[in-house]
Amino acid sequence: EQDRRIPDNIEINIFYYKDRQERGCCKTGSQAQQYCAGARFTAVLFRVMKMSMTAKKTAASRLGDRLLGERRVRMDFTHLHVHTEYSLLDGSSKIKEITKRAKELGMNSLAITDHGVMYGCIDFYRAALENGIKPIIGCEVYVAPGSRFEKEAGDNEDRYYHLILLAENNEGYANLCKIVSKGFVEGFYYKPRVDYEVLEKYHEGIICLSACLAGEVQKYLARGEYEKGKEAALKYEKIFGKGNYFLEMQDHGIPEQATVNQQLMRMSEELGIDLVCTNDVHYTFADDVEAHDILLCIQTGKKKADEDRMRYEGGQFYLKSPEEMYRLFKYAPQAMENTQKIADRCNVTFEFGVTKIPSFPVPEGYTSWTYLKELCETGLHNRYPVFKGEVDQNCHLTKEELEERLNYELNTIKNMGYIEYFLIVWDFIHYAKSNGIAVGPGRGSAAGSIVSYCLEITDIEPMRYNLLFERFLNPERVSMPDIDVDFCIERRQEVIDYVGRKYGKDHVAQIVTFGTLKARGVIRDVGRVLDMPYAQVDNIAKMIPQELNITLDGALKQNRELKTLYDSDPEVKYLIDMSRRLEGLPRHASMHAAGVVICGKPVDEYVPLSRAADGSITTQYIMTTLEELGLLKMDFLGLRNLTVIQNAQRFIKKNRGIELDLMKIDYNDKKVLDYIGTGNTEGIFQLESAGMKNFMKELKPQSLED
Repeated sequence: EQDRRIPDNIEINIFYYKDRQERGCCKTGSQAQQYCAGARFTAVLFRVMKMSMTAKKTAASRLGDRLLGERRVRMDFTHLHVHTEYSLLDGSSKIKEITKRAKELGMNSLAITDHGVMYGCIDFYRAALENGIKPIIGCEVYVAPGSRFEKEAGDNEDRYYHLILLAENNEGYANLCKIVSKGFVEGFYYKPRVDYEVLEKYHEGIICLSACLAGEVQKYLARGEYEKGKEAALKYEKIFGKGNYFLEMQDHGIPEQATVNQQLMRMSEELGIDLVCTNDVHYTFADDVEAHDILLCIQTGKKKADEDRMRYEGGQFYLKSPEEMYRLFKYAPQAMENTQKIADRCNVTFEFGVTKIPSFPVPEGYTSWTYLKELCETGLHNRYPVFKGEVDQNCHLTKEELEERLNYELNTIKNMGYIEYFLIVWDFIHYAKSNGIAVGPGRGSAAGSIVSYCLEITDIEPMRYNLLFERFLNPERVSMPDIDVDFCIERRQEVIDYVGRKYGKDHVAQIVTFGTLKARGVIRDVGRVLDMPYAQVDNIAKMIPQELNITLDGALKQNRELKTLYDSDPEVKYLIDMSRRLEGLPRHASMHAAGVVICGKPVDEYVPLSRAADGSITTQYIMTTLEELGLLKMDFLGLRNLTVIQNAQRFIKKNRGIELDLMKIDYNDKKVLDYIGTGNTEGIFQLESAGMKNFMKELKPQSLED
């Protein structure tokens, strides 16, 4: 019939199984219809090229109807075991790349299950949606064989087991954050480990898969301990509930997996626990296998030629197409379909742009609004001489004009919902100043606010310099205010500790940041792994221009010598090509130098937590992600210049008996300005670079305004 025809301007790759032999052919639309209509296959898989998903499904239906008439083959499949770049130095799949690839392969959803962490979940969520696929938020956690608090449990082989956890809904995501956080905060021993107690407590809303050969069930089966494997499977099913625990089969060509898969199928029949098929994805494309192998060497400090080192044998750990997965698991079609059923159940959503500022505890008899108003009005009278009947040489505004500006700013702050924000900032700055901790005079757009000035958050008088409040807070551009505060570098931690005591230690955390494999660094890393001569690699690295955010592609365009070497020397070409595939990957996690997040509830109710090298608790999401999620992020900057100035004040008082008030000194002292004009400004904040020194010599400033 005309309306059932498949167009001829498309290609259909047909993979079919006849007499247990895999066959294949490529046909046009009408040829494929005739071909399928006249054949009796045991199973048929097909990939329709150059068509939309809707058209593919239509074609699939039509071809299916022409088969035996008793069974229609489905190609629905979702990868539920995926490691991205945030499985640090173990996964090489870049989030934007792998989500795009999943879409190209015709999949409608994809999971993220990095090793023990959730670093990339928000980036993954956004990238998946941008590519029109559903993001499934998960993690491959490490489970301690005993208590997470025991640091000597088990031998090296059984120090921990792997387990895949997928968030089914927002409750599941919240519980997943708790589980992953507990691994770092309470169970870290080589890896962030959780235990059965944690899984039992936070199991709601989570779907669990038994993981890879490193999973507990699979380990028992690989050792021939089938009954212990069954006990482990029943234990996990009891924790997560019937229908929420799946036995996971993988096939990367490893002989042990074939043995384990047979036993998993037997176990599924005996226990009534459903099977699911996954691929342990560690890189995006099949030809990424060499670059990924080099990445593992960077992680372990080995060379590619070393025999005794970590490897992912077989080259099968890439993002396979549904067709490839169906060919691998043709004997388990239900397990394949279960991947899509699980994906359909998982629906986590994130709320962006809604602020979650914690409440500030105000004295009895006040609301946050009345307390902020009183603090500002008191500050206005204290800071402006006109309210004391004195003449102000620097500000010629009347009382009424100053009050009008203050009320305008206060009402804007109230209407935008940032009353608590200003009280929180005022409070920790007030604490610092009251305890002799040096605080900077203020930096950035916050100096344009008379509210900031009245609260002594800043010491720059905004009216004198006609500074704009709207640069700091604009009703037409709704965004969280951002006040960066400088503290004495030696006592900055005291202020952070105070904030922890004020709002609760578990309500405050520092923020993670990531070092990445940048252009020059990745060349050196890959060169070492390839065992190339140091001098040769160093020479190539130095050919890369020292520009901010320079890439290897950019360097090849800018440096002709490098491009010529790349085109003429196969060894150099291989070095650069491998480096390009790894460039930009996160290399390590560390703690942001200044960022602190303050929450109204324990931080792990909003985001997962990690532990820095010094033992400090940090968030697993970077600063910009926390801001997108509406959390209150503050920069507690440690500035050595403040410490030097404070020490100088202390020495002056001790040696000269002079109490030097920095707010009352002459900022147009000719001797100081003449000295700045000499260019000898080493150690003077913002004037010590070579460019600024030369500029000062030319400028010869006569005032601070200059």
